[in-house]
Amino acid sequence: MAKIDDLDLQILSELSEDAAISVPKLSKKIKVNPSVVYSRIKRLVKRKLIERFTIVVNDQELGYQVKALAGLNMDSKQRDNVIDELFKIDGVREIAEVTGRFDILVTMYAKTLDEMHRLISNKIGRIQGVISSESFIEMKTRTKSMPYMPSK
Repeated sequence: MAKIDDLDLQILSELSEDAAISVPKLSKKIKVNPSVVYSRIKRLVKRKLIERFTIVVNDQELGYQVKALAGLNMDSKQRDNVIDELFKIDGVREIAEVTGRFDILVTMYAKTLDEMHRLISNKIGRIQGVISSESFIEMKTRTKSMPYMPSK
């Protein structure tokens, strides 16, 4: 595990809140010289503590009103086929292999409940190797950025 100091943690916390913040604004906010902030960010990227700077798309504004998680159990011999077929489905966004009562959790988006029903019943339900599934429609979400806090 990479050793990281308090200033780096503070920079990571601020960037996880807003990756588009300018170095001058960030330096003013954390009260550190801009050249120091710039070199620290460059070093965090080089050390792979920052993988990339990205955006968060507002899926609802694009019409994707329904988000669901599906827990799937599968024939372990068909694992690669199941995952490959899942990624071919337009609404599937993320697949996580997990511990617990499911083998994988699938995150998916659709514009309507009917579309989500078709996605789950007609597409996921017909993949060879899927033994069973249980779906969870997201009703409301609350998120927060990861607080990378300095050690005390």
